[in-house]
Amino acid sequence: MWLKLKRNDKIGLFFFVAFVLSTTLTWLFEERFNQQQWQSERTTRYKLAEDIIKSKMLIAKTKEEVILLLGPASPSSLTGSDHLVYTLGKPPSFFEAKEEKLVIIFKENRVIEVVHFEE
Repeated sequence: MWLKLKRNDKIGLFFFVAFVLSTTLTWLFEERFNQQQWQSERTTRYKLAEDIIKSKMLIAKTKEEVILLLGPASPSSLTGSDHLVYTLGKPPSFFEAKEEKLVIIFKENRVIEVVHFEE
């Protein structure tokens, strides 16, 4: 049973199917935070950092809860506010890759912001 569609309807259907397929594939292959992977594969943490930031999973957690979830932080040379720094590793790049870090900022022992930056 083949439906008779007009040319414009076929084009619209094609773009709709392409959109659904691309969003499904993007969602399917997107890295999600996994505590075991975070703690065991330190050089590929950059894959998980985006999910940590987007999901806001650390916001309002205490420093102890963050350390329990992510493990011990990396030594930091940053000054200023109370924070923890986690090394994310270097993502693959055609150019010289820079070391990436995840900075978790605390106020009154609660996470208020999570920032991803390159050194």
